[in-house]
Amino acid sequence: MKILIACEESQTVCKAFRAKGHEAYSCDILPCSGGHPEWHIQDDVLKHLDEGWDMMIAHPPCTYLSNCGARFLYPKGILNGDRFIKGMEAKKFFMKLLNAPIEKICVENPVSSKIFEMPQWTQEIQPYQFGHPYTKKTRLWLKGLPLLKATEKLENYSSFLPSNTGGKKRGQKTQRGLQSTKIAGNWFNKGGIERQINHSKTFPLIAGAMAEQWG
Repeated sequence: MKILIACEESQTVCKAFRAKGHEAYSCDILPCSGGHPEWHIQDDVLKHLDEGWDMMIAHPPCTYLSNCGARFLYPKGILNGDRFIKGMEAKKFFMKLLNAPIEKICVENPVSSKIFEMPQWTQEIQPYQFGHPYTKKTRLWLKGLPLLKATEKLENYSSFLPSNTGGKKRGQKTQRGLQSTKIAGNWFNKGGIERQINHSKTFPLIAGAMAEQWG
């Protein structure tokens, strides 16, 4: 299949589908950090939606939509008009991806603020359902694709993000879970803008599940 991975500079999902023999390309306004510029389109993804893709997996920016940023949306209990406008612009971009002329679509985003009235999602997933010992709830909007099935549910998991207080710790980690801790630890602990970019990257075992089940 010819697959577009929209808003992805890490190439995590792109490489997972390439490993399965598919013609996958990442696309982002940033240069890729995944080591394969020959598989990367550095441009506005909206210019490339009509290029005969069989599937698209999209990761639109969530900075202004995410419920994690609600404290900035309502500083001192008053709506921040500028941030709300940016959130509505982000929603417009999200909807253009969701309504793209592509048969199979997955758009992912974290839980969004209710004020933006996002469309009903299809599925919610967690990293600990796929072998990564973390909580980081992600919503999937699916078209033409089945639900993503959990591959390894861990009973021992903790918060991935400092703002996420819903993490739990119980039982023992599996060997795969211990390995995934090392994988995640390499790319999410740095600070500043780099930390924000790293937090948005897809977990490798979730990318692998997408390639295995949808490829």
